[in-house]
Amino acid sequence: MPKNKEITAESIKEWLPGTFPGDMEIEPVEITDELATGRMVVQQRHLHPGGFVHGGVWTALGDSVAAWATFRNLPPNHDFTTIELKLNVFRAGKLGDELLCEARPLHVGRSTAVIEARILTGEKLVANLIVTQFVLPGRDPRAERPAPGDYPPGD
Repeated sequence: MPKNKEITAESIKEWLPGTFPGDMEIEPVEITDELATGRMVVQQRHLHPGGFVHGGVWTALGDSVAAWATFRNLPPNHDFTTIELKLNVFRAGKLGDELLCEARPLHVGRSTAVIEARILTGEKLVANLIVTQFVLPGRDPRAERPAPGDYPPGD
């Protein structure tokens, strides 16, 4: 299956503002065929009332970086939606922690993609997600909603 080489950390940064990952301040670091990397620094708004990283934040970070790995490994103009994910958190995240997520494709087929997203603080693994994506077939690039290879929207 051909790869979408247009999906890079730089292209993601262009369309990130105003999206959910952008609002969460999840930053792309590097995107290759084998690995997508993103980071975030834990802020007050990322914490649950007990003072630790909220489960939805772990999920948002892992699912977002897994999405970048998925887009990179699909043909241009294909899309996807997450159909299943499994999160394990091994250590509580705290205010000020820098979380680094490394997402690697385990399987990319015509109808599904499975991505493993490992979240680290320093060298320590603190959370792991397995994300299954349902691949949506190629779209007409003239469609109203931009396809993944059409970023930034409007170009």
